[in-house]
Amino acid sequence: MAATNSSAAAIDGVAITLSGLCLVHCLFLPMMSVALPVLGIWAEMEWLHKVFVAVALPFALLAATSRRADWRVIGLIGTGMALLLAGAFVKAWHDYETLLTVSGAISLAVGHALRWSRGHETDQS
Repeated sequence: MAATNSSAAAIDGVAITLSGLCLVHCLFLPMMSVALPVLGIWAEMEWLHKVFVAVALPFALLAATSRRADWRVIGLIGTGMALLLAGAFVKAWHDYETLLTVSGAISLAVGHALRWSRGHETDQS
């Protein structure tokens, strides 16, 4: 059971880190591109958004289908992935891409953090 808990914690840790990287990409790089134009190129790469979503999806599915996933975790992770997918792939919503992506990354991070904290509560009892 300890291996399962440590692998679940690793999945959540990686997922939270990916959400953080996504937020840095969406919020920090555009601000830094004013000072350093080279970063502006990275901030506007459309394929990078799609890669982030493709990398996040397996972690989200693993977390949402685990034993520790209750309806709140599933809802937060599902909402986060839906927002990320919409921001990356729905051309009609391009004007809202940053809002969708930031909201999705935060929702995913909160869902994974909730799942992770539930695992620690289970380990202590």
